[in-house]
This record gives sequence, C-alpha cells and structure tokens, in this order.
Amino acid sequence: MASAEVRPQGAPDPPPPSGRIRTWVTNGEKRYSLGPDVLWSSVQGSTQAETIELHPKRRYQQILGFGAAFTDASCYMFSQLEPDARQALLHELFHPSSMNLSVCRTCIGASDYSTELFGYDEGDLDPELKRFSINHDRPYVLPALRDARKENPDLFLFSSPWSPPGWMKANRSMLGGSMRKKHFASYAQHFVKFIQAYGAEGVAIQAVTSQNEVDTDQDGRMPACLWGQEYEIEFISKHLGPALEAAGLPTKIWLLDHNYNLWGRVICSLDDSGVRKYCNSIAWHGYVGTSEMMQKVREVHPNAEMHWTEGGPDYTSDNYAIDWVTWAQTFIGVLKNGCTSITGWNLALDERGRPNIGPFSCGGLVTIQSRTKKITRSGQYHAFAHFSRSMQRGSQVFASTGGSMNLTHVACENRDGRKVLVIANQGPTTPVNMRISGMSAQFTLDHDSVTTAIWE
Repeated sequence: MASAEVRPQGAPDPPPPSGRIRTWVTNGEKRYSLGPDVLWSSVQGSTQAETIELHPKRRYQQILGFGAAFTDASCYMFSQLEPDARQALLHELFHPSSMNLSVCRTCIGASDYSTELFGYDEGDLDPELKRFSINHDRPYVLPALRDARKENPDLFLFSSPWSPPGWMKANRSMLGGSMRKKHFASYAQHFVKFIQAYGAEGVAIQAVTSQNEVDTDQDGRMPACLWGQEYEIEFISKHLGPALEAAGLPTKIWLLDHNYNLWGRVICSLDDSGVRKYCNSIAWHGYVGTSEMMQKVREVHPNAEMHWTEGGPDYTSDNYAIDWVTWAQTFIGVLKNGCTSITGWNLALDERGRPNIGPFSCGGLVTIQSRTKKITRSGQYHAFAHFSRSMQRGSQVFASTGGSMNLTHVACENRDGRKVLVIANQGPTTPVNMRISGMSAQFTLDHDSVTTAIWE
C-alpha cells in the first residue's frame, strides 16, 4: 500500500503507553465481540510475530465519520417496518452508543435505487422552477432523515443528484444523456431550492456533489448524466458556487463523485481558481482504479479534502454476509490514502436488492426481508463496526507501518486521547506484535478476522 503521508504535522513525543489494551474481534461466529485484554511491556529483542510499528507523531487527516446512503429505496424499506422495529433499527445504526453512523448521503431526486423514476421539477421547460416540489420525499424519506438525526444529532448529510430534470438535458430524459449549458443557472437554483426545502423540513444538508458519477450515462438504463470536465468547472465556478453564496447557504461542494482513475481530471479541476474559490473537496468511488491513486491529487493539491462516497455489497454474492475482511481492507486503504469520511451505498434493501429501477444487484448494509421483515446484516456492516464504533469525529490518523501482505492496518488518535488500531487479517491465524514509544504488546489475530485495539 502506498504511503499515507498526506498532511504530516509535528507533535510532541507521546508518553509511553501503560495499562491494558482492549480488543474487539469479528471472525467466525464473533461479531465485534470483546476479545482478551492485552498488557504493554518493554520492547525486548526480536520476535517471531508480525510487527506493526506505530508512529503517533506522523499525523495526517482528521476523520469526519462513517455511514451509508439514505436512498429512496432504503427509506422506503425503513417505512415498511413496524414503528418499534423501525426505531430499534435506526437506534442501532445511528446512536453514538451503537454503530454511530455519522456521515450519510441522500439523493436529489431518483437514483437507480428508488421506488420509481421521479424528480423535483419534471415536465415541460420550467426555467424559473415554478413547478419545483419535494413532495415525493415527504411520506418516508424526510421522516427517516429526521428520525436518524434524533438518534445522532451530529449526523452529517451530503446530497447527490443522479440527473438534472429531464428538460435540462439533450435527450429530455432523466435516463442517461448529457446536460445543456444554457440551463446551468436554473440548475444552480434547483440545488438552492432543494437545500432550502429540506432545511424547512428540519433536515439540514451540509454538502452537495454536483453530479453522481460524472463520467457515465449508464447507457440510458437509469437516472444518470454525463458531465464533461469543462462543464463541471463552469457550473461550480460560475453558477452553483455563486448561487449558494448569494442564498447565504454554508453548504459545501464536493467534486467528481466518481472513480479513483479520474484523478487527472480532479487535478485539472482544482487547478482552476474559480473552482477553488468554492470547492476544495473530492468525492471518490472505488469501482475503477485503486485508493493509492488519490495520492496523485495530494501531491499537487496537498490541502484538498477527500471523501469516499459510494460502495456496497452484491446481494448475489455467496460472501455477502461474511466479507468483513474485504471491506475492512477497502476502508483501511481509503483512510491510509487520505479520506476523511467513508460512506457506503444503500443503508437497507430487501433480499433481492429492491426497490430498484436500475440494472445492478447491490445489497443493503442491512437486509430487511420483504415478507417477514426480519433484519440481517452484511459483511460490510460488520466491517464498518470496527471503524464507526471506535474512531470518533475529529480523531486524527497517524502512521502505522510493517506487517505482511496478509495484514492491513490503520491507526488514529481520538480527541479524548485514546488510540485506535484496526487490523484486517486475510491470512492464517498469526501472532502480531504492536510497538509504540519503546513499548510492545503481542496478541493473536484469528484467520479471516478484523480486530480493533484501543488503549489510553
């Protein structure tokens, strides 16, 4: 894995650790289960164990949080639960004493995971947006967002459009196609109206992306829209940024919302001073390329803020419920290469990945059985637990090195001074030796396991 050195900051030498290390393990039948305590001791010579060296003085980005997407489909699935079951699930997902999901995505109109194709201003030309309405979201989307924020008042929400209104596009449809520049000003006001309308419903939106997946129209099979680089630059710098500013909205703008391999496009966009006036953040997807590619942007724009905004399991996979190591490895790579937040795809779907108006077989972070309403949890859910439960908002990633190809790891320090190390082991059961400030601690990592270690 490439170096994680994205924003090194000086720090005083930390005192040697003392006392116990608490561990939590996911493996076999264990799900974020409390493991044995481990004690620190002085470093004494070599060891046969895998060694992970911790360097708390080499500090990088602060963590905003972890979560998944309130798609129309997910919110609909929440609404199908009985009130007590729905409240219990939202408490489990969002309350700080439980999973503590704290950064989530919403959709501006329909995505592929929706009950139907809809927008907020569909029909004939309407440049003044007189027809604009979020009425579709009132029955179950807005209630889910409000209730989630009751469980976690610090919930950070960002919103993405899959398509502008069809009348703004060359094909006059939300399905595929591309945007017409002559409607940029109206589309900027569409964002403003959306943010204001949600705010009036008690749902504040902290950030927006200008377009989900700018580089594909999905062959017209689902809501999508091509946005050339020069279009995104002009839209942000001359329309969306000024419109949010004029409306007095503090909402942030995130670029791209697409794959790692588009890192060159991101560099060129951030080279534009008009874009940088309103935007210094990138939203990444992990479907094409590798997380190390994000470092190419950091080399040119070291102060850019980065977020990982989409990725979810496949319900048809035999490993849907047990691929926690795969997801933990993904999250570790994302954090070690500079992202401040990680947001998965659908929070909840049924056992066949529905509701779904698109062509893909995504599963939910949790599955709600369509008939029985039984709730089961994905391997991605169990991987998230090791991060969202232990890494607080404002915690700071610091360097961790060593180990082997089978071991990946990331470390951070929380605001309360507790340090956290998450390790994914895809290999056989192995002893590991953790070293910091002249002290060491040894414990055993189970095969196909994710382990979180926390100490003062």
